[in-house]
Amino acid sequence: MPLPMRPPKQVERTETKGNHERLVYRLAKMLYKLNLGESLDPAALAEDFKVNVRTIQRDLNERFADLPLNKVDGRYQLAPAFLGKLNLRDVERFAGLTGIRGLFPSLSSDFLRDIFDDRMQGALLVKSHHYEDISGRQKPFRELEKAIVSHRCIAFDYRRGESQKAYAGVEPYKLLNNHGIWYLAARDGEKLKTFTFSQIERLRMEDRQFQPDPAINRRLKEEDGIWFSEERREVVLKIAAEIAGYFKRRKLIANQVIEKELEDGGLILSARIGHANQVLPIVRYWIPHIRIISPESLQDELENDVRAYLAR
Repeated sequence: MPLPMRPPKQVERTETKGNHERLVYRLAKMLYKLNLGESLDPAALAEDFKVNVRTIQRDLNERFADLPLNKVDGRYQLAPAFLGKLNLRDVERFAGLTGIRGLFPSLSSDFLRDIFDDRMQGALLVKSHHYEDISGRQKPFRELEKAIVSHRCIAFDYRRGESQKAYAGVEPYKLLNNHGIWYLAARDGEKLKTFTFSQIERLRMEDRQFQPDPAINRRLKEEDGIWFSEERREVVLKIAAEIAGYFKRRKLIANQVIEKELEDGGLILSARIGHANQVLPIVRYWIPHIRIISPESLQDELENDVRAYLAR
């Protein structure tokens, strides 16, 4: 029996993949409601999502064409036999697949429908990051969502180990999930910072509103990781052939660019980073198949850390 679901995350979306992210969020929210047995009114949904009624009707009649929907008096409802079949992960996954199905011919009607079929669940195994458990903290999460959408400043206490620091007048921009951990990207004074969500306590929404800075939104869109710094430096790395395929398939280092493919199958990569931790953990993981070419000081720092570890 699936556990009770939380609504899909109503986070203000970055413009990365722009329309697609808004589409996936809308589909996930609609699917969530259907899964709970709600009857959907296209006009009400159009008002909620700030789109026209035809867009919602296209979602229901075309994008959800493979779902067992019943239409009564202009409202749409999932067939009773299929209610409650999905958990939150399924909702978001299905919405994502539905939103991009036009790009992948293999996402057939049968495949999408099979997600609802208990007998077919055993054929699918998706492995990714282990996401942190934020159950019990839904209220501050929702409050942050509201503050982001309404451009309201916030105040909170931030816990670091045994110490706490009070913040006020903070401008929240995005809730980010990086490697399964939730962070708040916000401007504190003139600096863009990330705060670990689980370490935010006594969250309060202030009366003051702020005007979002388009430059910050662009920066959040372009940045791969969670480390924000005004001073970014270029790092160049040499990747051995044994692991080159992993770096070619996806970006394992924030902002990585493949500069050259070597004759032996290796790679030369570059990346512009704001913090050494955007690179060093990955390099440590892949020792001895990766080396920092420049800056040399970063390679020296890595070697000193390894020597200190081995000397313990």
